[in-house]
Amino acid sequence: MIADVKKTAEQKMQKSLESLKIDLAKVRTGRAHTGILDHVTVDYYGSPTAINQVANVTLVDSRTIGVQPWEKKMVGAIERAIRDSDLGLNPATQGEMIRVPMPPLTEERRRELTKVVKTEGEGAKVAIRNLRRDANGQMEKMLKDKAIGEDDDRRGQDEIQKLTDRYVAEVDKMLQAKEVELMAV
Repeated sequence: MIADVKKTAEQKMQKSLESLKIDLAKVRTGRAHTGILDHVTVDYYGSPTAINQVANVTLVDSRTIGVQPWEKKMVGAIERAIRDSDLGLNPATQGEMIRVPMPPLTEERRRELTKVVKTEGEGAKVAIRNLRRDANGQMEKMLKDKAIGEDDDRRGQDEIQKLTDRYVAEVDKMLQAKEVELMAV
């Protein structure tokens, strides 16, 4: 039973790490990548739709993203959606192709992005600690129901704590790597 609680907690902690990895990938460094536009939505026949659902998003070069709408009349709407997003990008239309150049990051912007990264990391750590609390609660319930003994409860809680420490250290490692990547000029 304790093994099941531990296994469940570990799987959920792993999902928290994967979620953080996805969130960190969205924080841009000086290089272009198509994932930057993933959360930008455009009005498509009255419903907000992700850009990658109405256009091909590709890399033209290391500093430019190309957006090729599937319908000609969507060019203006997509360009407007990118410009109005919180990404600070200035797209330029060339015929049916929208080019989105990535401006170099200023020192101030790098520091802001570092704060964003730390906030994301803190959220992941809180999620992991909440999972620890839930697992410990399940074990206390098993102890109360006399399904396990006190020694088993203590041992299980120690294992959950070690698991938590390992995942929090992994989050710290990911944050450190992202900060180094952001601050590199």
